[in-house]
Amino acid sequence: MPKKVVHYINQFFAGIGGEDKADYKPEIRAGIVGPGLALKSALGNEYEVVATVICGDNYFGSNIDKGVVPELLEMIKKYKPEGFVAGPAFNAGRYGVACGTIAKAVQDELHIPVVTGMYVENPGADMFKKDVYIIETKNSSADMRHAMPKLAALLKKQMEGKEVLGPKEEGYIEKGIRVNYFNERRGSERAVDLIVAKVKGEPVYTDYPLPVVDKVAPAPALKDLAHARIALVTSGGIVRQGNPDHLESSSASKWCKYSIEGMDHADKKDFMTVHGGYDRAFITEDPDLCIPVDVLRELEKKGFIGKLMDYFITTTGTGTATNSAKRFAEEYVPLLKKDRVDGVLLVST
Repeated sequence: MPKKVVHYINQFFAGIGGEDKADYKPEIRAGIVGPGLALKSALGNEYEVVATVICGDNYFGSNIDKGVVPELLEMIKKYKPEGFVAGPAFNAGRYGVACGTIAKAVQDELHIPVVTGMYVENPGADMFKKDVYIIETKNSSADMRHAMPKLAALLKKQMEGKEVLGPKEEGYIEKGIRVNYFNERRGSERAVDLIVAKVKGEPVYTDYPLPVVDKVAPAPALKDLAHARIALVTSGGIVRQGNPDHLESSSASKWCKYSIEGMDHADKKDFMTVHGGYDRAFITEDPDLCIPVDVLRELEKKGFIGKLMDYFITTTGTGTATNSAKRFAEEYVPLLKKDRVDGVLLVST
């Protein structure tokens, strides 16, 4: 009998829809859906994708504390799987968090091998790389044909009880686990070879890679604040009442711009927060705590700043991939330049 595998995907890969269907409720379908075809092909005849679990990214993220994980687990248990695959999610932040969350839950509750796949900058990768095996993928689904065979190979190794080797050999994201082993060559010899390879500009591999951190030079101080045009930018998830642009509560895929023209403060009748990473009660009552329109308008009237721009830019910071945040800035900075903004007040929560 083929070994049974259950596959988890979101609404997009199930062919249900994009953002307009991100609130799609959990369901399970017998057999293969969407990228399950590639999974089945990579697994081979000794394995069967018996069911596919589907859940919208927004629904999953909004219901983590409201029982979505136990609900999905009950669906999965009915098929008595021997292995579980989530995704791959590539660089989709909300999808990545969902894949990591459900993979860990299945591993902990059902005690079966699991694997998922993500781009290294996906927030789900950082959250779950120590808990489950996450195959490193590129940042888009164009990498599916390369990623899925790696997921399948690592799952099969686990299910067959074979030794899982290191990240370099298996292709998964570094889990931070160090294992002592004997190498046939002395460390001094390997160190010299590493230095020589670096000097020659050749590819190198180290057992202990150092983290790469971007270095961003600080902007020069404003010399004439009294005539400066100041803009507000926040990662606090502040939106117009009703969230008309459907900004996500975590792992944001977009940024929004809202008018504060003629407003002396940010009123709760106009604004709300959708941020999923803090207690929203205080900002729901007083949005000025996140976007200090009241204070900046007062400074504007008193001449301490030249002008507060008549709009603010907003997104949700929690779980949002760093490259997504970089993309947001690349999109709205031309607007700030066009409006001759001299300085930006960045507000987090």
